[in-house]
Amino acid sequence: TDKRAFIVADAPGHEQYTRNMVTGASTAEMAVVLIDARKGVLTQTRRHSLLVDLLGIKNIIVAINKIDLIDYSQEVFDGISQQYLEFAKSLHFESIHFVPICALTGENLTLSSTNTPWYAGPRLIEIAETVAVGTQDLSGAFRMSVQSVSRPNSDFRGYMGTIASGEISVGDQIRVNPSGMETRVKGFADFDGPRHSASAGESVCLLLEDEVDISRGDLLSSVVDPALVSDHVEVHLVWLAEEAMIPQRSYLLKIGSKEVRAHIDRLKYRIDINSNEHVSAVTLGLNDIGICNISTVTPIGLDPYDLNRSTGAFVLIDRITNRTVGAGMIRHSLRRSENVQWQELTVGREQRELMNEQKGFVVWLTGLSGSGKSTIANALEVMLHQRKIRTFVLDGDNVRHGLNADLGFTETDRAENIRRVAEVAKLFVDAGMVTIVSFISPFEAERSLAKEIIGESDFFEVFVDAPMVVVEKRDTKGLYAKARAGLLPNFTGVDSPYEIPTNPNLRVESSVSSVVECIDQIVAELVRNSFL
Repeated sequence: TDKRAFIVADAPGHEQYTRNMVTGASTAEMAVVLIDARKGVLTQTRRHSLLVDLLGIKNIIVAINKIDLIDYSQEVFDGISQQYLEFAKSLHFESIHFVPICALTGENLTLSSTNTPWYAGPRLIEIAETVAVGTQDLSGAFRMSVQSVSRPNSDFRGYMGTIASGEISVGDQIRVNPSGMETRVKGFADFDGPRHSASAGESVCLLLEDEVDISRGDLLSSVVDPALVSDHVEVHLVWLAEEAMIPQRSYLLKIGSKEVRAHIDRLKYRIDINSNEHVSAVTLGLNDIGICNISTVTPIGLDPYDLNRSTGAFVLIDRITNRTVGAGMIRHSLRRSENVQWQELTVGREQRELMNEQKGFVVWLTGLSGSGKSTIANALEVMLHQRKIRTFVLDGDNVRHGLNADLGFTETDRAENIRRVAEVAKLFVDAGMVTIVSFISPFEAERSLAKEIIGESDFFEVFVDAPMVVVEKRDTKGLYAKARAGLLPNFTGVDSPYEIPTNPNLRVESSVSSVVECIDQIVAELVRNSFL
């Protein structure tokens, strides 16, 4: 219009399109909730309003449509308005406007209607033209995620990004998050000539007084009102993938320009978006919304979403497929990161390895049940022991008697099973031990997580390959037969998948090679790759 330009996101209203609505509403300043005057406030109306509230939209227009089909009844309009206001008491809207409209004729949309003389309010377009937008960005504290560091030569270093909120001027003191280092703004690199300040929405290249360590993804913030720094947060999470969410699985979290490995510690509950009730759940499916605790491997700069939508929103990315699987809004930081610190020890890995006269590393054996992993692990330890090499075997069945006795065989429990074992294996590596891990470890994502936890240079993955007909023939306990009869749910290779390693350090075929031959192959590769 003459007064304002609009970008309208028309999102489908059905429950299965929740992710579409979340995407459309994520950057919106105002929402129009459409109600059929003949039907009143429906479950769908409540769901739309809950999602709008969740995404931090404060300005709402409730457009009561098809007012012509109820003979322009003020009584019906007032009843629907009152019903909606009663429902919205638990939400966080700052302004709610009710407008009786007829979309077919444009009445009270762009044209005032003579059929609703009892309505003295503004037309829908007038509300949209005058509602306050961008106030949070402009009035908020300074925030800018560094998108790129420009260093064409040794005499110039500029930090580029879009200002998410607030304003910044030459001479202002800023903080670099998560490092906490502080410096001052020296100036702006601008092709249009010198400038003294910039504000929300502007893309800038900042010049700083000090040579501080700043990388892509770091969050620059005001010193007076700094961003939070945390590695443990509580979030609203909207699940966007066909595959269910798996707690403890490693995902990539992207917030601003920052990408960091993260996992979901705990799903506290799922939100019924039709009733706003909290429902007990162990996972989230497509279009589900839940409250979760998420941990990142390193601290990040952030804000609660209700204070800053730019620095409080993030997406989760599947690290194997690179697909976006979740979108989240940070509720608040959890205080673990402030209270739990690393204890520095005088004796470290280097001293332990010198005493042991060997390098610590992990041989990770993966394969189907019955492929021969445990047999090979045991025989490999015997051979290394005879060579005076200090070893320890972490076997899947043995660990489930103690450390992981509380875990079952669902995808979620399998992911946690591998995470715990990887952390224990890393401790053995730090102790200067050769650690042989024998676990089915069926998922590529968890094997990749184990490699990251332990360290790629200390991780040697062996795929113990055997066809299904062979592993079933070796199954003296009859586990495969029980699984096929439905007596053992979530059994790998039957009703739970095994994802074949895409790039193991070594593949041994236990169906055609003897145990001794398999061990010889492993040792030869360990020597060739300087592990031994």
